[in-house]
Amino acid sequence: MVKSFNSLFSKSNKGVGIELAPERVNIVQLRKQRQGLKVEALTSIPVPEGVMMDGQIADAPAMAQLIQQGLAESKIKASRVATGVTGRDSIVRLIPVPAELDDKELREMVLNHEAALYLPYPREEADVDYQKLGYFVDEDGIEKVQVLLVATRKEVTEAYINTFEQAGLQIDVLEINSFAMIRTIRDQLRQFSPQEAAVLVDIEFDSSEIAIIVNGVPQFSRTVPIGTYQMQYALSKAMSLPASRDMEMLYGMTIMTTSADGGKTGLTDINPGMAALLRVLGELTDELRRSIDFYLNQSENLEVAQIFLAGPGGGLQQLDEFFTQRLSLPTAQIDPITSLSIEVSEEKYPAVQRAGLATVLGLGMREV
Repeated sequence: MVKSFNSLFSKSNKGVGIELAPERVNIVQLRKQRQGLKVEALTSIPVPEGVMMDGQIADAPAMAQLIQQGLAESKIKASRVATGVTGRDSIVRLIPVPAELDDKELREMVLNHEAALYLPYPREEADVDYQKLGYFVDEDGIEKVQVLLVATRKEVTEAYINTFEQAGLQIDVLEINSFAMIRTIRDQLRQFSPQEAAVLVDIEFDSSEIAIIVNGVPQFSRTVPIGTYQMQYALSKAMSLPASRDMEMLYGMTIMTTSADGGKTGLTDINPGMAALLRVLGELTDELRRSIDFYLNQSENLEVAQIFLAGPGGGLQQLDEFFTQRLSLPTAQIDPITSLSIEVSEEKYPAVQRAGLATVLGLGMREV
């Protein structure tokens, strides 16, 4: 791995969590309090268009300045932080390897031989890490160990390191955003059996990350180019309004759900803005259905028990009901504030915005 940070699975004892996204920089500082956590500081800084594009940092100096601004507004003094990269820039694979390998042999096999087999680009272009999960006996009676392999492109890793260095910070922990989100719903995930999968749908600005999770570990991931911007654009166009990066109008919408008999209510019965928004959400649910069907077709004796909605678009009013009715699968919106027993006011962190805090809070948890 790049020596400027410890690893994708390292742990830290101090610092803050910083999430970089195309439309915002989120910064949090947490501390333990009794049985839960307390937010010492939580700040969100708007990101101008062009600073981050296609999930990658396009203007490092501008992003570094935004990070410094957020730290100053939060009155946070830190030198080492945790941050994350999107799933579109990462590869996550579960691979079985012989159990008799010692740690040195395992490291050599996973980081070099196995990684080269699973990466869609040359091994030398990737930063790779791994973690042993557990032992099992395969169908031939051979004991093996399950290893979680995680890789990102070096150019992505180096862009993050460079940006944070320009902000006067060192990256202590760099992980995949979905891992941070999973940390905030660990208790909910524990209720599922090894034959039950949970689906995490992270609805971000210009894309949505779909991760299928079994035993608390992502087994399958996919990025689809549908996010809150596509929703806002369709909504604004239908209402003859200029397109905006601001979420205020979208947060004010209550998603119309279909009727219980299969949705006889036609789009002609509702206003053009809602009809346009429902069409985009319909495309997203179709992509989600394809992802679920593809994974289940590869997996025996597995069923989807729950869909979790996260990200800035995951908390839209009644979106969970829309997904439940369209996919016939129980759907819930992530509320990391409640899940982590964080004491905050409803006025400061309204329910519609809480799903969008899952990544940054999960990153902050690595630091306490």
